[in-house]
Amino acid sequence: MNLAILRCRAQYGTEAPPVTIEVFLSGGLPAFTIVGMPETAVRESKDRVRGALLSSGFEFPQQRITVSLGPAEMRKTGGRYDLAIALGILAARKQFPVTALRGVECYGELALSGELRSVAGLLPSVIKAHEAGHQVIVPRENAPEAALAGATVIGAATLVEVTAHLAGRDPLPLEQAVQLPESTGARVDLADVKGQQFAKRALEIAAAGNHNLLFVGPPGTGKSMLARRMPGLLPKLSKAEALETAAVRSIAGSSLIAREWRTRPFRAPHHTASAAALVGGGPRLSPGEISRAHNGVLFLDELPEFNRTVLEGLREPLETGSIAIARAGKHAVFPARFQLIAAMNPCPCGYLGDSQSDCRCSGDRVTTYRNKVSGPLLDRIDLHVEVLRPSTDVLRGDGADAERTESVAGRVADAWDIQMQRSGIANSRLDGEQLKSACALDNECWSLLESAADRFNLSARAHQRVLRVSRTIADLARAKKIAPPHIAEALSLRCLDRRV
Repeated sequence: MNLAILRCRAQYGTEAPPVTIEVFLSGGLPAFTIVGMPETAVRESKDRVRGALLSSGFEFPQQRITVSLGPAEMRKTGGRYDLAIALGILAARKQFPVTALRGVECYGELALSGELRSVAGLLPSVIKAHEAGHQVIVPRENAPEAALAGATVIGAATLVEVTAHLAGRDPLPLEQAVQLPESTGARVDLADVKGQQFAKRALEIAAAGNHNLLFVGPPGTGKSMLARRMPGLLPKLSKAEALETAAVRSIAGSSLIAREWRTRPFRAPHHTASAAALVGGGPRLSPGEISRAHNGVLFLDELPEFNRTVLEGLREPLETGSIAIARAGKHAVFPARFQLIAAMNPCPCGYLGDSQSDCRCSGDRVTTYRNKVSGPLLDRIDLHVEVLRPSTDVLRGDGADAERTESVAGRVADAWDIQMQRSGIANSRLDGEQLKSACALDNECWSLLESAADRFNLSARAHQRVLRVSRTIADLARAKKIAPPHIAEALSLRCLDRRV
């Protein structure tokens, strides 16, 4: 029977559903047909496969060739199926045993010369292949990245090398996993920021509980500097988290950077970014900035200058940790569990409350400016911190007594350990019974919190966020129970509520 069956996988977000490739050679007039909802790039593989086979010295069969990509109802995109289709034709022609394809998944785009080109977004497929116990054949450029998943990976440069390997004439070596560094340390130091002790404390609390944070202050007060030091305070990525992050980078077409393997990503899109750039989309449903910040930090400078529609797109991922994108019959879900750090000026001119410059904005302009950020979005930000301009004496100082990133990161790591042992999740994600259990309050704490809620008109969501932040402050102090000072400090870190 002139039939060959191969395995491959599609790419939908970070999902990699299996695809069965069946190649059947039959009599009749020569034809080459691909069925199974192939998009343009897949249909064009007919010409790439024909050219690659002929250039590699193989005879192209003058028969009716039918290639079925199953399941038929799932759309197939990209050039990742080229290698599997070419191998299917050769196997059906008895160029090598069909049994050599058992337990093997093949990926790679073919050049007309027979060379294998790299494929974007391959890592999720390799991870799933490893879980299924399959060997994977990939282009040599993809091999180091694919080996990260722990799968049995074979990298090849040409179609000829793959066929020789499968035929047993010239076996290819297994790709060895690259030994990536565990940690490279912080690239920037918190001690470089002069003064701003209150803002640094807020940054430490945000890092310890994975809380979202908004800095409010005039230009030049160090808001961006503080934000860029957040990744250094966070615990390094676990191997599972590093793989998740690498998978998103792979889908986005970014190459693996060894020194950043266990470093939490930091993304800072410009305020002119579109909704597609931020949340993802486009013809290929590529991940946006919020997904590329998965397991890391998303920094939005000049928050009110972002289009309001764009900002509202943050509400779903801030709550769920993922983003679902649907475009013209396509659907993909990307992970988006990031920590949001934002910065804004107190007014359009930026100098409201500044000790060195006078504000030129009317009250109406200030109100309009702040209303660009919706209440529901602000409710999802745990900490609102005012960043004032440091004095000249502070700026002149050498900062020798400033606390370094490593010291603060140690306390943050201890707080993370406490949270993981208690509930298995960060304090910012506590909900329901977990929130009640972790944030049990005595009468004095309840009285303080209820008084603040009435005074500042806190929403139910803001009320819960104060509880979560209080729990984090208590964890940093290694306190088993939340005390009134912890509640008071949490309330002091919501400056926008105090302006209501």
